[in-house]
Amino acid sequence: MKKLTKAMALLLIALLAVGMLAACGGGGDSGDSGEEEVVVYIAGTEPTYPPFDSTTEDGEIIGFDMDLLNAIAEDQGFEVKYQAFEFDALIPATQAGNCDIIAAAMNIMPDRAEVVDFSDPYFESGKVILVKADNDTIKSDSDLTPDMKVAAQIGTTEGEYVQQLAADGKIKEAVVLNQTTACILQLQNGDVDAVVIDAPVAMYYDLQNEDIKQIDSVIDPAQMAFAVNKGNDELLAKINAGLAHVKENGTYDALVEKWFTNGGEE
Repeated sequence: MKKLTKAMALLLIALLAVGMLAACGGGGDSGDSGEEEVVVYIAGTEPTYPPFDSTTEDGEIIGFDMDLLNAIAEDQGFEVKYQAFEFDALIPATQAGNCDIIAAAMNIMPDRAEVVDFSDPYFESGKVILVKADNDTIKSDSDLTPDMKVAAQIGTTEGEYVQQLAADGKIKEAVVLNQTTACILQLQNGDVDAVVIDAPVAMYYDLQNEDIKQIDSVIDPAQMAFAVNKGNDELLAKINAGLAHVKENGTYDALVEKWFTNGGEE
């Protein structure tokens, strides 16, 4: 009996040791509370395109795109962090895995759709022309002449448009710059005769600057959408589902009013 008792004691000690090791993190959920970790996606933008995308004095990226994507993320249970890129670097950055989502008022275009997947459209726009407030000559794109310089942002449909105007001899020079703010400054300084820009963005600059005005004629109406890397069906489905929900529950309309009527104020 003494030998049997000793053997049982040794076995009990061994079992206790195994239990202690397991309690110290030898496997399982390692003390996790059981809550799922929230997925964080990186959204790339070009934040000089108010009211869609801009930067505060403190360096925070804000705008209609940010608020809308944040609402979609909340609805779908993920989070978003924003990173600034030049506009023409957004698609390459997505392809390289440096960002997951493009949130930059990007127009749906066939050539872009070959390399990224677009969400359902979230805004309809079109190209318009900005000129100096005292310019009574340019009333539509048909008034642009071969002696004029016209600016637009690089990598945009507006940039492609003015370059085509120059190639066709309809304007003297297409001035294609990295940022919309630079285009506006060129116009204010008299270095260009006009700027071609998205209609909502033109409205913003028209309201903010007394020395420029928007021409009412709209060129090539287009749709804007978020974009993800080609084949990222899971993320695209989340964005589309969230977008549908925020449109249904009134969040979308509230954000449109905030950014396009109230200048970003609640």
